[in-house]
Amino acid sequence: MAAQPDLAHLMRPGSLQLGAPPPLGLYVHLPWCLKKCPYCDFNSHAVAPGELPEQRYLDALVADLEAALPLVWGRTVHSIFIGGGTPSLFSPQAIDRMLSDIRARLRLAADCEITLEANPGTFERDRFRAFRSAGVTRLSVGVQTFQDHHLRALGRVHDGAQALAAVEEASRAFDTFNLDLMYALPGQTLAELEADVSQALALQAPHISIYHLTIEPNTYFAKFPPALPDEDSAYDMLDRITAMTGDAGLQRYEVSAYARAGHRCRHNLNYWQFGDYLGIGAGAHSKLSFAHRVLRQVRHRDPRLYMDRTLAGESLASSTEVPRADLPFEFMLNALRLREGFALAQFQERTGLPLSAIEAPLAQAEAQGFLSRSLHTVTPTARGFDFLNDLQSLFLADAPD
Repeated sequence: MAAQPDLAHLMRPGSLQLGAPPPLGLYVHLPWCLKKCPYCDFNSHAVAPGELPEQRYLDALVADLEAALPLVWGRTVHSIFIGGGTPSLFSPQAIDRMLSDIRARLRLAADCEITLEANPGTFERDRFRAFRSAGVTRLSVGVQTFQDHHLRALGRVHDGAQALAAVEEASRAFDTFNLDLMYALPGQTLAELEADVSQALALQAPHISIYHLTIEPNTYFAKFPPALPDEDSAYDMLDRITAMTGDAGLQRYEVSAYARAGHRCRHNLNYWQFGDYLGIGAGAHSKLSFAHRVLRQVRHRDPRLYMDRTLAGESLASSTEVPRADLPFEFMLNALRLREGFALAQFQERTGLPLSAIEAPLAQAEAQGFLSRSLHTVTPTARGFDFLNDLQSLFLADAPD
């Protein structure tokens, strides 16, 4: 267990030199879902309808936030992301209470983006308008695929017709929303992938996140691996995704994110630009910057342990400073996911390090054709995007020269 650090301790002199803190977002984790999907490695836990401990969990979130307030006091929150689990299992009244509790304790920007993740089941879909009335400004709908046989293979609790109806309702209830898709599914063909993307585009989704299905440790699929399309087939699918979304006017602004003008996800952009975020809820992570250090925190992962400990004043499982040597890799792990790359000045501002800390790996990456540099910016090339893990690994503290 870890106690919230003393602010005076965090402000003591150190080896980093950060100026003004970066933009701040708030992440709220609601960890329950109706069923654990076989590919999911998120901190999510199955719950039977009617057994969701809404009020006690909301009480714990308030206690968690209040304990963390000294670390972010006076800072404006520019975005809130309510993730899970399946946050749309919480009632609109609970979401309304939660956002009211947050507003009472934090200064929110006038145009604060507030995203809530939702599943396409009929039960959740009927709540979309009420979530909007509660203050949610953006919905993220976890469709994954519109095809019933693939939904069954993924262990999803909705079918294709419910997915269609959910996206249509999201488009009526919200000015902007995201649609999540996955590709390289078990047995998926290129034609089936094209059908999913065509359907998403026909629904006029202003933002689409499209993820390659990967087998993560400690999941059902890790124990019983399905047969996935080979690497060449997966690359062909990604090429079609990029071509089809581009033809429809969506720009690939991040490795897995495609958006129309004005519909980029500001909360996720802040992650990728190495901004700050306070995370509350079971298993939530925080990254907070101070004048001479960057702090990372993790909350207790098990929901019931989190509620018990947080209500007793002990929400943190760990609180550590990011070692100076790890900051270049942590920055690049995020910033190089962006199609437009990053400004060199931003690296200095958000890590507190001089540019000399990354000169050697930048030169190596440029020599390998992974990125291009100008006087002020660094941009990944198409090759860098294709071999992103190789590019990012050049910035590891123990990476070979």
